[in-house]
Amino acid sequence: MKRARSILGSGIAIALLAYAAFALSDACVKVLKGHVVAWQLGFYGSALSFLILPLMWRPGDRLSDLIRPQRPATWWLRGGLATVNMFASIIAFSHLPMAEAFALIFLMPLLITILSVIFLRERVNVKAWFAVILGFAGVLTVLRPGFRDIGIGHIAAMLCGLSGAGLFVLLRHTRDREKRITLFGAGVLCPMIVSFLLMLPGYTPPDLWEWLIISGYAVLAALANMLMMYASRLSPASHLAPTQYSQMLWGVGLGYVLFGDHVDGWTYVGIGLICFAGLWRFVPKQWLRALLPVATGR
Repeated sequence: MKRARSILGSGIAIALLAYAAFALSDACVKVLKGHVVAWQLGFYGSALSFLILPLMWRPGDRLSDLIRPQRPATWWLRGGLATVNMFASIIAFSHLPMAEAFALIFLMPLLITILSVIFLRERVNVKAWFAVILGFAGVLTVLRPGFRDIGIGHIAAMLCGLSGAGLFVLLRHTRDREKRITLFGAGVLCPMIVSFLLMLPGYTPPDLWEWLIISGYAVLAALANMLMMYASRLSPASHLAPTQYSQMLWGVGLGYVLFGDHVDGWTYVGIGLICFAGLWRFVPKQWLRALLPVATGR
């Protein structure tokens, strides 16, 4: 029992480290704003993602499996969504305070619920729908349409969340039909090729400082993915999922310390609602049964 708890705790700790690495990688994007265009950063990030290819490799896999899917249509769809997701993420973190970008991107778990109902015909309980409504209330609180300008960064962050949700639902639909290395190929090769073609006109080689930050962006993202893969072997997904919200703390802290981001009170309220909506799904049913009599005074 103690050993099982130790392994479970190790998985959660590794997941927290992974999300710290993701947040630091996103901070590198913000550092490079105005120095390196999104296409260029996307190309280098995708190319260096091949660092984790050995971890995806299984006995019997071949390099040709990267581009030889059983279902070509879903392979291309995954590649397209991955490309949109990558560019949207880069644009969002380039134009928004980190905490605000994370808040809008964290629409993803709520959008997964909606897309799962539409495309996977899954049944969703009342608790999940309550989380969706609460999450969208949080987004409206962050955006406050009509009271503040909504820019390309806000649109990109929401598009990042939507495309990320689409990738997750598509993965659940195809994971038993495609090899893991084939799914990896779609998610990396398509963004890399599109980025390469877009960056060719007017290409300017990065200087040494820019190379260092680009390398940090790509290596940290690859490291984070490797850590998450390792964490998933030690702990079930239901225990790891809430750890993603630690990114919000990193976003607030890094944004304030590195970039002088100042987030107003209403934005913090919206962030709180979004985080609560996401974490609400993981509250054990027995806790809710225990709290209900207290809340109703019975």
